[in-house]
Amino acid sequence: MKGTLKQILLITDGYSNDGEDPIAIARLAQEFGIAVNVIGIMGDQKENAHGLNEVEAIADAGGGVSEIVYARQLSQTVQVVTQKAMTQTLHGVINQELKQILGKGEEMDSLPPEKRGEVMEVVDEISETAHLEVCILIDTSASMANKLTKVQEALEDLSIGLHSRTGDTSFAVYTFPGRKHPIEKVMDFSPTLNRLTKLLSKLSSGGMTPTGPALKAALSVMKESGSRRRVIGHEDDQLFG
Repeated sequence: MKGTLKQILLITDGYSNDGEDPIAIARLAQEFGIAVNVIGIMGDQKENAHGLNEVEAIADAGGGVSEIVYARQLSQTVQVVTQKAMTQTLHGVINQELKQILGKGEEMDSLPPEKRGEVMEVVDEISETAHLEVCILIDTSASMANKLTKVQEALEDLSIGLHSRTGDTSFAVYTFPGRKHPIEKVMDFSPTLNRLTKLLSKLSSGGMTPTGPALKAALSVMKESGSRRRVIGHEDDQLFG
């Protein structure tokens, strides 16, 4: 099966405080077959509970994965979240297919152990071979100023970690809020993130945290990118047959 796994990876430390509801936008992204994953970065101070709750709510609505971490743990977390989201997306697709084939109420967990093992082999294979597109969306509001170096290191590690996949992987990096638009392009889709050092060093932080408008703009980017590629789990893309 050939197809594309599309993800938006939102990295933020704050509560959205401007523009549309990011949870509603994440739900819309999932309808287009695009998973929204969120990493909430904690500082040393006691965090705003609203912000941490929102991180989980956005990922839930976007069919993705969420993690709350301290900046020093960010590097390993980014890669884990990306991999988890691939597997979660494929599980969702497979469960939908099983319901169509076997009837309502049938999911992977209800299969006999032997069959479940075979399905998991398929999941692993597709995770390894499918084209992966990740639009990384970085919050650069004022409170993120001292965390951007860790973000940069984490993304470079992510690029290296996913380089061993046999399928193509491409990344784009955007920040928000933008100067004139909801998001600012740092890097267009590329197979590596090794140019980030110079690019992120020029970033300035400040302003509001318009997460909703930023997600909406990132969704547009993802819908336009590789528009001829079929998105796994969207429309008539089928896993079996």
